Amino acid sequence: MAAEATTEVATAAATAATAQDVGADAMFTVNNVWMMVATGLVFIMHLGFAGVETGLTRSKNTVNILFKNTITPAIGLLTYALVGFNLMYPGFAEGDAGIFGFAGFGLPFPEGGGTAAYNPGYTYWTDFLFQGMFAATAATIVSGAVAERIKLEAYIVFTLIYVSLVYPIVGSWKWGTGWLDSLGFYDFAGSTLVHSVGGWGALAGVLILGARVGKYVDGKINPIPGHNMPLAVIGVFLLWLGWFGFNGGSVLSADPELVSLVLVTTSLAAAAGAIGAMLVSFIIFKKHDLSMTLNGILGGLVGITAGADQMGVLDAVLIGVISGGLVVVAVIFFDRAKIDDPVGALSVHLVCGIFGTLAVGIFGAMAGWNQFISQLIGVAAAGAFSFVSAYVIFFVLSKTMGIRVSKQEETEGLDVFEHGMSAYTTPMASEVQVYQ
Repeated sequence: MAAEATTEVATAAATAATAQDVGADAMFTVNNVWMMVATGLVFIMHLGFAGVETGLTRSKNTVNILFKNTITPAIGLLTYALVGFNLMYPGFAEGDAGIFGFAGFGLPFPEGGGTAAYNPGYTYWTDFLFQGMFAATAATIVSGAVAERIKLEAYIVFTLIYVSLVYPIVGSWKWGTGWLDSLGFYDFAGSTLVHSVGGWGALAGVLILGARVGKYVDGKINPIPGHNMPLAVIGVFLLWLGWFGFNGGSVLSADPELVSLVLVTTSLAAAAGAIGAMLVSFIIFKKHDLSMTLNGILGGLVGITAGADQMGVLDAVLIGVISGGLVVVAVIFFDRAKIDDPVGALSVHLVCGIFGTLAVGIFGAMAGWNQFISQLIGVAAAGAFSFVSAYVIFFVLSKTMGIRVSKQEETEGLDVFEHGMSAYTTPMASEVQVYQ
């Protein structure tokens, strides 16, 4: 009887162990499938950026803008594979609050095969591809701010350097367990590490490039309207859709409770951003400005990104409303400062990225003075490194290959001069007037 009992216990234990292994394997597969879906959603965001930037600028530059938004993710993925991934996730030694680390060029097969990842919840290849989709986003932000007057070749060189070096170094400080991580800085999905990094790069580029021809004349601000608002609307909704992968994938697992919370806070912040921008723009302009409302949605999304997993419903709504209002105020501020940003990228990604990062110390589960100070240090450090790096890159390019097209090229449109083609068979009626 004792022997039979021992056999039954052993059999039960073996069955339980097998069930546990099967459950672990199933969860590993589910996590990877969700991360791949999230990767696809983030990829769609590049189409959204292309739509927004194209819609909010003039028809004579459409091919140029579409070309930039096509080549940017291509450059981003290739440079991230070559150096960026191993700069961002160098695997600092435990307890080593690193500032810079590099694990080598390329994507070598990891020891233990493709299932060995920086995050053990999914494969090495899933890890790379998801993070690689983030990489080009920072440069895409720059593209919108410098649109309609930058040389294509200069933009490509800037993107190559910025995405391969600057973005991953800043990212490693937090996501690669570097010094900001040890400080307690928190940025769930990249309000600072993606959006503000792109925003600081955009600010540097705009300051060196200067304003578009005809934008500021005799102390007056001349509006230069975009040519295709339907395309801008489509772009914003594609970005909103993609943000479910951007934030939802940043859970780094298919945890149903946490993923669903993140998707709820993300959606509420976007919706509240639209309302905040709509109300503030109506109070100021006495008109319902569609472009402001669209950017308000994006501002709400950027604002919630740093703490989407830490916020409750009311927190998310407040962050969204404030972000939407900030977008409107920031657009007015930059215009009055004669900082020409055709699509509002600085207002959305830089301003709301900063606010969203600081909001982690103000709202939600992590709110507190010490956390706010950690957030402030992270914002300042990432901002200083990103802005100075971008300024140096743009300055060197301006003194070597040049970064701005000629006045004739800008006036007649970059499509003809840089691409030898036009996106439309006839010019838009709104662009018959040529800005001098």
